[in-house]
Amino acid sequence: MSISTPMLVTFIVYILGMVLIGFIAYRSTKSFDDYILGGRSLGSVVTALSAGASDMSGWLLMGLPGAIFLSGISESWIAIGLIIGAWLNWRIVAGRLRVQTEHHDNALTLPDFFSSRFEDNSKLLRVISAVVILIFFTIYCASGVVAGARLFESTFGMDYQTALWAGAAATILYTLVGGFLAVSWTDTVQASLMIFALILTPVIVIVAVGGLDESMAVIKAKSLENLDMLKGLNFVAVISLLGWGLGYFGQPHILARFMAADSHHTIRTARRIGMIWMILCLAGAVAVGFFGIAYFQNHPEHAANVSQNGERVFIELARILFNPWIAGILLSAILAAVMSTLSCQLLVCSSALTEDLYKGFLRKNASQKELVWVGRLMVLLIALIAISLAANPENRVLGLVSYAWAGFGAAFGPVVLFGVCWKRMTRNGALAGMVVGALTVLLWKSYGYTDLYEIIPGFAFASIAIVVFSLLGRGPSEAAQQRFAAAEAEYQSK
Repeated sequence: MSISTPMLVTFIVYILGMVLIGFIAYRSTKSFDDYILGGRSLGSVVTALSAGASDMSGWLLMGLPGAIFLSGISESWIAIGLIIGAWLNWRIVAGRLRVQTEHHDNALTLPDFFSSRFEDNSKLLRVISAVVILIFFTIYCASGVVAGARLFESTFGMDYQTALWAGAAATILYTLVGGFLAVSWTDTVQASLMIFALILTPVIVIVAVGGLDESMAVIKAKSLENLDMLKGLNFVAVISLLGWGLGYFGQPHILARFMAADSHHTIRTARRIGMIWMILCLAGAVAVGFFGIAYFQNHPEHAANVSQNGERVFIELARILFNPWIAGILLSAILAAVMSTLSCQLLVCSSALTEDLYKGFLRKNASQKELVWVGRLMVLLIALIAISLAANPENRVLGLVSYAWAGFGAAFGPVVLFGVCWKRMTRNGALAGMVVGALTVLLWKSYGYTDLYEIIPGFAFASIAIVVFSLLGRGPSEAAQQRFAAAEAEYQSK
């Protein structure tokens, strides 16, 4: 495939813009608090769009449209589950977590919060939660690298190994330099680009096919099952797809956005902005895959690449239907989705290694400057490991994401949910919930007891473990209960 000069120029300008934002943020990064949480200074718009962009990743423009394109509208149960889960996360967890982390030693990371909230002097909670973050986020980061590689491979005809490095390089650079502020500011730009691409593309696809009625007729003619919400699905399959929504309560890169808001009052406006953005983006992604069926049915001569890999459907539609300059902007949206999520994940991994392991165990009195530079080195280390994991060209974005999503959802979701809502929860309950959730996902995934998505049994068993182990032992100290009550009172204040 020949390299399109307009596309190449668009990509280069976009990438240079993101890196420039990274260097601007570098000048505002004075301490490790700034590097990890941006000094808790995010307003409602940046909080909302940063949470959305960091959440969706390349899955939004590749994995979901690809699943719809191959299997029809029945795959949209995932989107429905995600919308429900995201709204509940914003409604129940976001504001409470913002306040609780400040009341518990101004916690900068989830392991920090767990350690302080549950008075874990043994530091076992800190270590186990940091290890869970490193295991599942490295897999998650690999999914972002794969998505970026697929983009560069399809757009510029690169071989997969070269595309791996090309796709990851810019993200690593601006995350390395600018930290949380760079990630959040670039997320805002990237979220705007993603929604533009996902609204415009399906509209042009429908027009290219001949209108909405004609598009629907072509899809029905190919197979009526494409319009069947229950195509090939039984009760377990539907519950599994909806179960993706449970994952939101435990995703460290999304929870970090809540912790970084300038106050819990910001969260309400951010929730409205974030949910509107999310619903429009998911609807657009579903429409791209769905109406892509009609386009490639009418134009089989263009279908070779999507027949090989359905996750390329958005890439191929953008490349075929748009002027190369516009196509470059639209394909930059995939890069935006990949970069926004990958950068957040790299930063959370870096914070786990730096704040929770390096400072927690090796250098308790390390200076702020030293911690920032160690954090940058950790970003680089995790990125290199993720690239090595992504080296297999047979990797699929959705498969990698589903594993990591389930791991975090089950290991951290119940601990976070109970931790901000139930004052009677104890350190042993948190520890049991985390271990049971993570192990259930690993074992369920490895041995495949049923087709039920592993996040559901993981979340359920972890919740039971939290309640049982919290009630069996001695309750939290008076001081811990007072801190919890003070935080909850602040959250309830107008």
